[in-house]
Amino acid sequence: MLSKKHFDLVFIELDILTASLPDENYKEALQPYWQKSPTIEIIVMAAHSHIRKAVRAVKAGASDYLPYPIDTEEVKHIADSINESIIKQSELSYLRDQFWRIDSLELIQTKSPAMKNVFDKIRSVSPTKSTVLLAGDTGTGKSVLAKLIHQHSNRRDAQFISVHCGAIPDTLVESEMFGHEKGAFTGAIKRKLGKFEIARGGTIFLDEIGTITPSAQIKLLQVLQDGTFQRVGGEEILKTDVRVIAATNADLKKMCAEGQFRKDLYYRLNVFPIEIPALKERLEDLPLFIEIFLRNLNNFSLKKIHSTHPQVLEAFRRYAWPGNIRELENLIERAYILETSAELTPESFPGEFFESESTPVFIPSSETLTLNQARQRGVEEIERNYLKDVLARHNGKIGESAKAAGISTRQLNKLMNKYGIRKEEFKSV
Repeated sequence: MLSKKHFDLVFIELDILTASLPDENYKEALQPYWQKSPTIEIIVMAAHSHIRKAVRAVKAGASDYLPYPIDTEEVKHIADSINESIIKQSELSYLRDQFWRIDSLELIQTKSPAMKNVFDKIRSVSPTKSTVLLAGDTGTGKSVLAKLIHQHSNRRDAQFISVHCGAIPDTLVESEMFGHEKGAFTGAIKRKLGKFEIARGGTIFLDEIGTITPSAQIKLLQVLQDGTFQRVGGEEILKTDVRVIAATNADLKKMCAEGQFRKDLYYRLNVFPIEIPALKERLEDLPLFIEIFLRNLNNFSLKKIHSTHPQVLEAFRRYAWPGNIRELENLIERAYILETSAELTPESFPGEFFESESTPVFIPSSETLTLNQARQRGVEEIERNYLKDVLARHNGKIGESAKAAGISTRQLNKLMNKYGIRKEEFKSV
């Protein structure tokens, strides 16, 4: 019915809602309705003996519940309450949207409570000059959110300089960030301005901050403390007025405890931390991402694909998404190129993608493993399979594979050595 016509409210019997889900996963049961109609309000109907289950459904995202026997006044009261709530939420959203630039409105759309909290924090911190630390897995969109903060700050008209710390050789990190004088080292044939000098008055985004060298950490600490630094090989004390946004996919607190990262620098960076949820923690946004990616692809192609096969969506919901949003975007683009119909079908995706639904990571029960050991074994198996898949999709090309995985070539080579994977195995014949 939702495929043919729009409805504002759906009243559904609890037993019907969970008929195909013996484990009573209410969130999963509600997903198909939201995919057909993202704004639908769902009211669960249940007998008094099942009120606790109805409450669980509401906690999973249903708007309300209605006990049997059905009372018309109660139905009217619930419908009116939901409509009133929608109006208030719309007014609040309007006021919030007044803050966001028009070109950012698509980006901040979300049905995920965790991401709504992230955008609330971004809205609060953007107008300030405070240092922000974005923490989250690779591919969760940290660089996009850093630009969003800059665009909504009072520095929006100044430079936004992005530095991918993990992609710079250790010997050149300080030169890239702080510049160098002529003759400072072999190959320094002239003075070079560093990113902190170029970004003066604007924002500098330091991605993978946990990879910088100890000496670079000291210089960065000095910039954060008093806004001064020196070029490599230089004596002059330079001042800079720059806002720092840092990002990491590593646990900096743990690195501090292990002596790999300076505690005083960590505290300077961690003024306003924002934790970015992984894609597997915001699956309710999958339909939105797919719509955005397809729209962008349609703008640059004669093809017009506007929908996705239910089997693909089901596979998406069950997949772990180790590469997060970046992996989803790459997967959609590849399928878009291969697809010959007006809908993304399973045939346009790797067969292994669907096999993963029924092929769980197997850990031998004969081994005596602690929970942490079993978890680590599972993570390693997922990493190994993911690396093989991404290398296969890019014919063993390290640069392209690293970019698709959202990591540096150095990190990719390190992981390949760890798992004994050779790029020659994936070269096209």
